Amino acid sequence: MVLSLSLLNAQEVYATFHVEAQKSADLALSSSGIVNSVKVDIGSVVKKGQTLVSLENSDTRSMLAIAKANLKTAQVSANYAQKEYNRQSKVKHLLDDSAFDKFAQNREVNYATVSQLKANLKYQEILLKKTSLYAPFDGIIYEKLVEVGDVVSGQMIRTILKIQSTHDVKLIVAFDEKYWDKVKKGDTFKYKLTGSDKNYEGKISKVYPNIDNKTHKLKAEVNAKNIKVGLFGTGTIVTE
Repeated sequence: MVLSLSLLNAQEVYATFHVEAQKSADLALSSSGIVNSVKVDIGSVVKKGQTLVSLENSDTRSMLAIAKANLKTAQVSANYAQKEYNRQSKVKHLLDDSAFDKFAQNREVNYATVSQLKANLKYQEILLKKTSLYAPFDGIIYEKLVEVGDVVSGQMIRTILKIQSTHDVKLIVAFDEKYWDKVKKGDTFKYKLTGSDKNYEGKISKVYPNIDNKTHKLKAEVNAKNIKVGLFGTGTIVTE
């Protein structure tokens, strides 16, 4: 009986939709330099963390090597200072306070230097990483605005690649504003893609709170998979 009443109260709301990627991003480098390599093209399928573009970075690599060498030298000095402090601690009773304090101070200065150089090494590693652009998620490159030899500036950041998710998409569904109080999250959306007779079905995952003043339409989203971004279609929202 409850099911019958639910079916009687159900209403079908006509809607149109277009398909967008679940995730999309405009990618840019935050460092300045000359583009040394572009490892992708339009249509390239990439994995999260994959290197997409790299700048010429020999100077940054040299600074990193120097930072590593300086830290290694400082660690040797700190180890020696620690051993010397340990030796003097055993005969502390034979030394005056000022003499022993010099060994303690030398140890602390060396440890402080090591800490400072560790921070510098980490900073140089970050600078090196910033000379490359990485994929923020699994997806496909759909626009490429960079070539080898191009100069990019971290002061004037510009988009050089555009990426979007491949398998996970969302339908942006539009329906008449008069149904603003009828359509809810969880309602069923039955639809077809333009030019296809195949029937699809999904659930409303999100209803936008605002109405478009020009079209007098409300929007909602439906999650879907393996549908090409940019396609259009029509369907009906089954309200409860």
